[in-house]
Amino acid sequence: MVSPNDVRGLPESDLTRIREMPFLYLKGFAMGSADVVPGVSGGTMALILGIYSRLIFAIKSVDLESIRQVFTLKWGEVFERIHWMFLISIFLGGVSAIFFFTRVVALPVLMHTHPEIIYGLFFGLIAGSILLLLKAVGDVGWREVATVAAGAAIGFRIVTLVPTDTPETVLFVFLSGSLAVTAMILPGISGSFILLILRKYEYILGNIALLGTERTMEAVLVLIPFGLGMVAGLVVFVRLLSWLIKRYHILTLCLLVGFMAGSLYVIWPFQEREYTEIVDSQEMPIQDPLVQELMEREQEGREPERRRPEYWKAGPVINPEDPETEQKVEVIHVRRRLISSSPYWPDWTAPSSDDRFEGGWGPLYGGLGTMFAGFLLVGYLGRLMRRKNTDGSSDGIGLP
Repeated sequence: MVSPNDVRGLPESDLTRIREMPFLYLKGFAMGSADVVPGVSGGTMALILGIYSRLIFAIKSVDLESIRQVFTLKWGEVFERIHWMFLISIFLGGVSAIFFFTRVVALPVLMHTHPEIIYGLFFGLIAGSILLLLKAVGDVGWREVATVAAGAAIGFRIVTLVPTDTPETVLFVFLSGSLAVTAMILPGISGSFILLILRKYEYILGNIALLGTERTMEAVLVLIPFGLGMVAGLVVFVRLLSWLIKRYHILTLCLLVGFMAGSLYVIWPFQEREYTEIVDSQEMPIQDPLVQELMEREQEGREPERRRPEYWKAGPVINPEDPETEQKVEVIHVRRRLISSSPYWPDWTAPSSDDRFEGGWGPLYGGLGTMFAGFLLVGYLGRLMRRKNTDGSSDGIGLP
């Protein structure tokens, strides 16, 4: 049994039991949901949910020796060495969340159309978890305070970096994958945000979209070094984190809390956000269903939702003199990418007159409501974790 404040026993074996796997699946779902959101890290959610230490050591369990055992078909030793029940549960939950929040409930779209409500929820979750984790630290001295301050300064600096032009060489794509996966593991720092800073977010997602088309091989040649960079980042960085957690548990926790605190600057729901628009166009047959829908919408006077992350609109007919069956229409595809944001203090007394709110008082009180809900949710999770610690079954977070 692992003591609430002892993580030294965690890396030796998988502590997961079959009855725990459904709950780990839900935690993986929460982590995947956070990874979908630019600016929010899955590592943050892992820390909030009390599985951060286990996640680090579970990833570390997949090492060269375990890979050798796989190739030599020593399955018994593989399952004994790798934390497979934990990793499978988290992985399935994460993949399910990414599918759900990109196909069923389009969370990236809601972040553009209702940013105050979505970011308010995550601000409440992160702010509440900071207080919860600071309570877990217990008595603090100057070293703990300095570590939190240093983590906050580093986190703030990273999330406020301005994107810059970067090359598209194999080496830089490899480096981008390494840095992105490192940020995904660190609480408070988003891997997708790192890709935005490196100007590789659009580049990588664009190549993923090319899979299955006539340009599949071109995309594969880009995604292979990116994937190898992610693997290399995991191999190196996870081992560093596990070493820090084992030897400097409290100081490492303070540093991670600082990262989370530094990220609050860009998670604050009331932001003046600046976007850049990437415009592409292509000629499509007038009989195409998308063209017909866009032309019908234009005839009815319905404007495209310009706050969405991407939208389409119909341009002019390219060859109006040809027969209607052969006519083509220019279809314009607009993608909006966030390039900068700066927080502001809303006008509490007259939100409907604040032109920074497109929806009047709704975004203000909606953002405050979800912020409060997130804060309460973390408090509830904290109670469950304290009850778990009382039973002597903590995973190493050490909540009092």
